[in-house]
Amino acid sequence: MIDVKPKLLVVEDDPGLQAQLKWAYEDFEVVIVGDRASALTALRAEVPDVVTLDLGLPPDPDGTSEGFAVLDEIMALKPDAKVIVASGHGARESALEAIGKGAYDFYQKPVDIDALGLIVRRALELGRLEEENRKLASKAGKEDRVLGSLITAAPEMIKVARTIERVANTNVSVMLLGASGTGKELLARGLHDASDRAEGAFVAINCAAIPENLLESELFGHEKGAFTGAVKTTEGKIEQANHGTLFLDEVGDIPLPLQVKLLRFLQERVIERIGSRSSIPVDTRIVCATHQNLEEMIADGRFREDLFYRLAEIVVKIPSLAERPGDAPLLAKVFLTRFAEEMNPKVRGFAPDALASLDSWGWPGNVRELENRVKRAVIMADEKLVSAQDLDLLDPDEEAINALNLKGARERADRKLIRHALARSEGNISSTAKMLGISRPTLYDLLKQYDLQP
Repeated sequence: MIDVKPKLLVVEDDPGLQAQLKWAYEDFEVVIVGDRASALTALRAEVPDVVTLDLGLPPDPDGTSEGFAVLDEIMALKPDAKVIVASGHGARESALEAIGKGAYDFYQKPVDIDALGLIVRRALELGRLEEENRKLASKAGKEDRVLGSLITAAPEMIKVARTIERVANTNVSVMLLGASGTGKELLARGLHDASDRAEGAFVAINCAAIPENLLESELFGHEKGAFTGAVKTTEGKIEQANHGTLFLDEVGDIPLPLQVKLLRFLQERVIERIGSRSSIPVDTRIVCATHQNLEEMIADGRFREDLFYRLAEIVVKIPSLAERPGDAPLLAKVFLTRFAEEMNPKVRGFAPDALASLDSWGWPGNVRELENRVKRAVIMADEKLVSAQDLDLLDPDEEAINALNLKGARERADRKLIRHALARSEGNISSTAKMLGISRPTLYDLLKQYDLQP
């Protein structure tokens, strides 16, 4: 495999400086031009990773007008270009103006090759990180959206979505089983939207969040005067979802007396409001969810077995976020884009250590925890790229250990470096090995030794 060098476009009209810069960057493919027309031609033909631009170009070598014209055209053609400008003409004012026009950084003449080299390599690295974040964002496009709005690239979750799509146009009751924060309501809404009831209402109720004495009224409604405070006749959630879908979240928290009334509705498809003797026919599909073990609750007498089988005609188990490889960075980028637009527009993506942490974290709180951490990180971030520190994610291998020794410290350092290199190279073994300065066989041995996956 041939390594492709990054491209550096040097826009400079001084022949002596051209020669000096050409040989200063052995790790770049350097393209040198001396005027506006040549610069724009090279930009289109070479698509450079980084551009250094002397603002004093002919026909205005003693001013900056031509250089700024080139900068404007580069930004119009390639807005993500990393342009580093140079000027000996009122350097500070020119630099500020250039940054305002979209330049990445600036340097002053006479040129310090080593200092400029650091700026160029830093710009290249930032460009690569931004490209990595763009790839994550593109992965969260339509091709990774299932059930309309569910974002995933994990086969485990795609299987769940396909199951829900297959049963969407039937009238069977569906039970979603999964830990808190795994997206049960999102899946229930996706089922509704994919069904022939999509024109009807989707009504959701969290049975654990409503006191027992109010839950019956919330579900079945009440007549005026049925109890103190019932000043008007009110439809319940079941009735509101007529010809649509009712999502019962945390169905395991429904008290036993109310389970009997819910079972009657499922059997006869009629309801009675509190305070009424009239039966009202209702065509509502039930989708429910819980994180509790209903079989244990049935054994303990806390949940009716006959109701369970009415509600669980189709059971769908939802994997945790930790069981969905690749979804954490994918979803994190979606959340970051949304929150950055609202709260901190300067934030553009994730730093390598953040991407490594997102992949390695166990996510006990699932997608809800991920969303909250990204939201906090966007608010707190001082730089364009969110770091692992901003996310407040500790490296699992750096948690407290029983005994501190050199071998353990070395292993933790090796794991951390390998994970970061894998994240930066998107799992490419050759690139990872080169980045770490080791051979591919050595990297494979380390991956096996530390039980790490590309």
